[in-house]
Amino acid sequence: MKRRTFLAASAAFAAAPLLPAVAGAAEANPLTLDWTGPYGGVPPFDKVKVADFAPALTEAMAQERAEIDAIVTDKSPPTFANTLVPLEKSGAMSDRVGTIYGIWSGTLSTPEVRAVDKEMAPKLAAHSDAILQNAPLFARIAAVYDARASLTPEQQRLAWLHWNRFVRAGAKLSGPDKARVAQINQELAGLFTSFNQNLLADETDYVLYLRVESELAGLPDDVRAAAAQAAEERGHKGEFAILNTRSSIDPFLTYSARRDLREKVWRTFYSRGDNGDAHDNNALIKKILKLRAERAKLLGYPTHAHWRVENAMAKTPEAAMALMMRVWPSAVARVHQEVAEMQAIADAEKGGVKIAAWDYRYYAEKVRAARYDLDMNQVKPYLQLDKLREGMHWAAGQLYGFSFHPVTGVPVAHPDITVWEVKGAAGQHVGLWYFDPYARTGKRSGAWMNAYRSQSTFDGVVTTIVSNNANFVKGAPGEPVLVSWDDAKTMFHEFGHALHGLNSAVVYPSLSGTAVARDYVEFPSQLNENWLPTPEVLNRFALHYKTGKPIPAELVAKITKAHTFRQGFDVTEYLASALIDMKLHLAGDADIDPDAFEREELKKLGMPDELPMRHRTPQFQHIFASDGYSAGYYSYLWSEVLDHDAFEAFEEAGGPYDKTVAKRLHDKIMSVGNTVDPADQYRAFRGRDPDVKAYLRDKGFPTT
Repeated sequence: MKRRTFLAASAAFAAAPLLPAVAGAAEANPLTLDWTGPYGGVPPFDKVKVADFAPALTEAMAQERAEIDAIVTDKSPPTFANTLVPLEKSGAMSDRVGTIYGIWSGTLSTPEVRAVDKEMAPKLAAHSDAILQNAPLFARIAAVYDARASLTPEQQRLAWLHWNRFVRAGAKLSGPDKARVAQINQELAGLFTSFNQNLLADETDYVLYLRVESELAGLPDDVRAAAAQAAEERGHKGEFAILNTRSSIDPFLTYSARRDLREKVWRTFYSRGDNGDAHDNNALIKKILKLRAERAKLLGYPTHAHWRVENAMAKTPEAAMALMMRVWPSAVARVHQEVAEMQAIADAEKGGVKIAAWDYRYYAEKVRAARYDLDMNQVKPYLQLDKLREGMHWAAGQLYGFSFHPVTGVPVAHPDITVWEVKGAAGQHVGLWYFDPYARTGKRSGAWMNAYRSQSTFDGVVTTIVSNNANFVKGAPGEPVLVSWDDAKTMFHEFGHALHGLNSAVVYPSLSGTAVARDYVEFPSQLNENWLPTPEVLNRFALHYKTGKPIPAELVAKITKAHTFRQGFDVTEYLASALIDMKLHLAGDADIDPDAFEREELKKLGMPDELPMRHRTPQFQHIFASDGYSAGYYSYLWSEVLDHDAFEAFEEAGGPYDKTVAKRLHDKIMSVGNTVDPADQYRAFRGRDPDVKAYLRDKGFPTT
């Protein structure tokens, strides 16, 4: 049970009959074959046909069930060698097929792909259930776990991981309860798919086309160019398209002088999945919450939140809530200060504007300009996408000894995707890094990292393949893509996940790279954001797209001085989502109306009227498109506390590139995957537990 692209590793489960093998499928279907070519094999993206997905997934499930059956029918007493080693080897075909299937589902979705999703999601959930509810298999795992004292520390961790996963999935339940949990998982899989497809439809179908100059008032040239390109790609040459995705609406809300259009764009974006039409997600959310609550009770937990957080670094929902509520009052107080400053500017303009949610970004920029003499439009010409990518690579070389070399001749899923070979300090091959930066129809919004293949050494040396994905709007051909400062931070953030995977040096794939606790996995990524504003990166890579000159020192000084600007907005919009997520999943089996619950709970929290949650409930993909971050969106805050405390270790030493601290970061955190408990990893690096005060200092909030 290694990293699973399409199997719900956290789902739970009763033995089901072995799926029949598909005669000749492995030979006929290229998706099921071993990856061949350079670098230990690469995904055959050039051979993908959507029609091959369903048969390939079916064949992969049959193969994996046969591998599990071989473990279970072994007559020898269970040992690590005859139980956990073959378990680690099992599902290789599932991983290969699932990787490619996941890429098409998430970045190249079409009606045909979505039809496969609908058909296969319940079947894949049932397959996962059948493995995790396999009583004879669990008996062998439990026997190895009980005798783990003689194993190496990493083997002991692996034994615990598998035993714990099966127990939490319901391996000890009675037959009827196992069957009901399996049924719930299959129902949830279908609901997750529907939620995701509804959201994608709203993001794809709602586009604002601007046709006259007055509608473009305030928009910088690069935003206009990107909107023109987006319109041309959609058959509206000569117009300007504002897409219903965050990367498109954020700059529009920041710079558009047309308040009526800001409101229209804002309402359209924040009503995704909440329009009372065929793509409305509210009914799906009610079902998901009910099913999660029922499953948690069957598994012996008071709520879904208790089940999810038990295995995280926080351990309990109460600990997560305590941290969030430690920060919340300061964040809200800062929002009120920010709104007051914005309202003063609006009043001076005598336009009769009372600051509303669609005004926040726009007037915040006016405050930034007035207080710090900083216009972020002055910064953007220095933030070229390609140069920032070079900067990320350079910083990784300074910290970890990596070098990145472009490669050609490797198949990619889309022409926009580029590939780099990553080498270590001694010139050895470390892995491959795929970069997919641009928005397109059928690609989910946001930015993320994927692992196409996990690093391991137990069955020969297997190097990792990772990818970073974003949704930048392409400019005109030949023109550089300029990104905002916030988007630049997001690039470094997601690259931090990739570095976590590339640094991995473990034996077993289930413990590799980013396969760590949910509230720990964001730590390396958030930590990596800290290297963007260092002079070493900015002086080399923040170069003006026309003159080639580095960003002026006085402009960097203004950015540094304004570091705590708009933290009320940023922290509050995030924390509101995290708190609602936890409250939804602490509510048990209560009958919840998602819209009403969101509105009422935010009122109880004292949520300011002038901004929304970052992810409103009907569009909260993190928690309703899978179980992934459910009752776990707090993880970003938890990890950010670690991040700021850890970066202070560099500042206390020789600075951001201190070689001694960097080596300790690599040795104690970045390379060890899940072979060591996260809390122990952090103590080994920092010499103590994390201190929230570093986070509060960074935000400019009170530390007492």
